[in-house]
Amino acid sequence: MGHDFGYARVSTGEQDARLQHDALTKAGCYRIFTDTASGSLESRPELDKLLDQLRPGDTLVVWRLDRLGRSIRHLIDQLAGLQDRGVEFRSLQENIDTSSSGGRLVFHIFASLAEFERDLIRERTNAGLEAARARGRVGGRPPLLSGDKLRTARQLYEQKDMTVAQIGEILGVSRTTVYRALRRDAGATPISRRRSS
Repeated sequence: MGHDFGYARVSTGEQDARLQHDALTKAGCYRIFTDTASGSLESRPELDKLLDQLRPGDTLVVWRLDRLGRSIRHLIDQLAGLQDRGVEFRSLQENIDTSSSGGRLVFHIFASLAEFERDLIRERTNAGLEAARARGRVGGRPPLLSGDKLRTARQLYEQKDMTVAQIGEILGVSRTTVYRALRRDAGATPISRRRSS
């Protein structure tokens, strides 16, 4: 028979982990690992140690779902990893226990929602690219020279007092960017390259 291992995580804004520890101890955890974190993408050394110790038949117990996952997607990935290793998962606040049929159902619903969200993002991205192509753009970053900057570049270029490199220096872009913007503004008609000296 496996053991129940508790995992607690406190952010720097919280006083301590006593609330989580008390709940995890009451839930029968054999050992509790605790991380103190300051950000959402921090390393979690105690969780890494705990994951190393888990064996098939063990259960990872948390006080609340957000203690384990930084996002729904991250949480689902963590739970899938546990499931692959034959490790169960229990969250006390949400009453989720993957060793029960109800807990497994909730896990599958979460996984389906995460997949649905990923598909929606993919569809929106593809639709945005299609719309951009229909307008004659291929996506990517907006031009560095547009609006007032582009008008200034055009005026300076037409005055013929400065090199394109000098115009780029004034506007904070490269000479190539200036040429590209002027060509685009002129409807792709060739812009004669002016000597840099």
